Amino acid sequence: MDLYEHQARELFEEHGIVVPRAEVTDSPRGAREIARRLGGTVIVKAQVKTGGRGKAGGVRLAADPAAAELTARRILGMDIKGHKVGKVMLAQPVDIDREFYVSYVLDRAAGRFLAIASAEGGMEIEEVAATRPEAVARVPVDPAEGVTSAKAAEIAEAAGLPPQTVDVLVRLWQVLVREDALLVEVNPLVRTAQGRIVALDGKVTLDDNAGFRQSRWGAEAAEQDDPLEARAAALGLNYVKLDGEVGIIGNGAGLVMSTLDVVAGCGARPANFLDIGGGASAQIMADGLSVILSDPAVKSVFVNVFGGITACDAVADGIVRALEEVRLTKPLVVRLDGNNAARGRAVLDARAHPLVEQATTMDGAARRAAQLATT
Repeated sequence: MDLYEHQARELFEEHGIVVPRAEVTDSPRGAREIARRLGGTVIVKAQVKTGGRGKAGGVRLAADPAAAELTARRILGMDIKGHKVGKVMLAQPVDIDREFYVSYVLDRAAGRFLAIASAEGGMEIEEVAATRPEAVARVPVDPAEGVTSAKAAEIAEAAGLPPQTVDVLVRLWQVLVREDALLVEVNPLVRTAQGRIVALDGKVTLDDNAGFRQSRWGAEAAEQDDPLEARAAALGLNYVKLDGEVGIIGNGAGLVMSTLDVVAGCGARPANFLDIGGGASAQIMADGLSVILSDPAVKSVFVNVFGGITACDAVADGIVRALEEVRLTKPLVVRLDGNNAARGRAVLDARAHPLVEQATTMDGAARRAAQLATT
């Protein structure tokens, strides 16, 4: 579960990390009042669960309470990468000397956490990571040992961060552990002209499996979820919306992640992550197709299934029955492999839907789905 920035900020403050004074509102009038309380000049920040707010115009400086009201009116209701802005946070501005980037993220493949840090934080951190990877330090963290002062000093030295950041690195680890987080990120973490280390922005993702311990965040965190994600969640689907044009359905998180990579390697962008797990009943397939086809950005759909406990002919039966419930409006590329794959392909051949194609290999199916989505 992703938290909003103002919720992440609240967590940071609870754990002794310095943050600017800030308040949240859902109205322009409220923004005027908050700006007055905060001293007049404020930063107005859209509260949405996506990056790129600044480049999209969702982060603006307002010189006085009247300007804060006008700015909030402009930002509220904006669409930022498919997320509608329902609230804004107003924060006191900070006199910045330097900007840094720090985060802890779960490295599932290695069974540990990874500290990622750079002395060049800010809006262009993605470009820095892509063009100058040596400027971004990646330090493994053993979850049994955690981040002690010594480990934090190692991370700071590797990234070229000043010694004052060591205490913050320790406290951010405490946020991750105590709040059941999978990701804790600060961008930027800044040193002010007065020498203070301040977290200006924050992103926190909590482990859904720990929801019963983190219930205080549930109601608001779900308020403004992407509508497709909310619909999928109501249907019990493991779905995450992405910014692409190829809809993805697969059985097993590892296979779906590999499918995303292969599609991207074919020159297209995945539109979603959808793992149907071990079951591929007609209802699950119908629900999955319905959600994916509701995304106007989707140009083609790639169903990638490796038959195991659930045989491929059962998956094919599910697809056929799903096509009776869902009107297929985009081309569908299916790759079946594994248990009873030949029977499954025969089931789809017999159905002979004009928008359904089959491919025998994952790479071939990905290339075809990418081609259909980009031509």
